[in-house]
Amino acid sequence: MKFELITQIILILSFFGMVVLVFRKIPALIESPDVSSKKELRSKFLIKIKDRIKSSRYFKLDFFEFFLQKILSKIRILSLKIENKMADWLKRLRERSQKKKIKSEDNFWEELKKSTNKKK
Repeated sequence: MKFELITQIILILSFFGMVVLVFRKIPALIESPDVSSKKELRSKFLIKIKDRIKSSRYFKLDFFEFFLQKILSKIRILSLKIENKMADWLKRLRERSQKKKIKSEDNFWEELKKSTNKKK
């Protein structure tokens, strides 16, 4: 009960405080110069932003060259890792094929021996 009463009092006082602030600022708003158009404001704002971006140290040529250098080196490292992995796969495949070839040759001679023994 007390909590609700306190919150309602705070709500009403803050509302009246906002009304007082608005009425105090009305004369200043009336005296302020009239803005001719929103397009002019927007263009001035964009020009200021462009100037700040151009003057920023992050958007100078050195930054872009450094960024490009980092990206290219990471791509190079990635391609080297992929190439190394593919070389390992190729080596394993060659070893497998060698093992199969040796195994098939061994079986060939054994089968040939068995077939000649059966004929006798």
